Amino acid sequence: MLETSARLLRLLSLLQIPREWTGTDLADRLEVTTRTVRNDVERLRQLGYPVHGTRGTAGGYRLGVGASLPPLLLDDEEAVAVTVGLRTAADGGIAGVDDAALRALAKIERILPNHVRRRVAALHENTDVVPGDEVAPRVEGEVLSILAAACRDHERLRFGYLDHHQNETQRLAEPYRLVNWGRRWYLVAFDLDRDAWRTFRVDRIMPKMPTRVRFEPREVPKDLVDRVTNGVSAAAWRFVASVTIHAGAASVSARIPPVAGTVEAIDDTTCLFHTGADSAEALAVNIGRIAMQGFDFTVTEPAELVDLLREQGRRYTNSVAGVR
Repeated sequence: MLETSARLLRLLSLLQIPREWTGTDLADRLEVTTRTVRNDVERLRQLGYPVHGTRGTAGGYRLGVGASLPPLLLDDEEAVAVTVGLRTAADGGIAGVDDAALRALAKIERILPNHVRRRVAALHENTDVVPGDEVAPRVEGEVLSILAAACRDHERLRFGYLDHHQNETQRLAEPYRLVNWGRRWYLVAFDLDRDAWRTFRVDRIMPKMPTRVRFEPREVPKDLVDRVTNGVSAAAWRFVASVTIHAGAASVSARIPPVAGTVEAIDDTTCLFHTGADSAEALAVNIGRIAMQGFDFTVTEPAELVDLLREQGRRYTNSVAGVR
């Protein structure tokens, strides 16, 4: 039979599995009586763990959400996953979250068993992170929290919004969903002034005073995520392009990552690749993905992109001049 302290940890580990446990189930797992289970549950409650219990034949125990933050019990695999996740968050693009992640990471690493610490250290020391094609704008963690709360509470949102040219407009919208695409964040909302669904880049949103006005949720479009991937190609970027690719849409979609842009079929042998960026140079990187995959394509606009690709083509041609 397990000693009391070890048994409590084992009981806590079982209760952290999201299900309802009967007293008999727990007693069988711990090899104790149901009375001992009741006593142990009471001890956990005294330690601050919100263990909820229901009576009856269908009743049982489950771990609820408490007002305080009691100690967290993790197994080896969970500890590694949490540590890696925190380190990734510390290197991410959400302002404020990176500092909090570093603080939490330092606390967890101090208490890791030696064998787990070695696993985490080996993973960190032997991993290199390759930067993306362009630097993603940092998003304020507080802004994300405000938007998420407004989505959850169905509360109208008033905010300033910067366009490509840094001109600010005032918006009143019903927020519905945050979408993380690549390293960018977007808000899908119903713009009340424009009477239409809109996609907003979170790094350009400046929340104003809370409206405290609730709204009755509308029917959310079934293609909500598609609205983001299609919408950013049209409205969220300073430079956009629709490139004609001389290949089938299925073949192109399988070889070009969605974060680069969206693919629209024209016929069995032709499709359009919609993409966007904040600079012509970054846009050219997305276009370069097409060339790297061996597809023939045609670019007609914007003029800045056409000129840039023409200049880059000249450089490529000159680089192999005289080479046989």
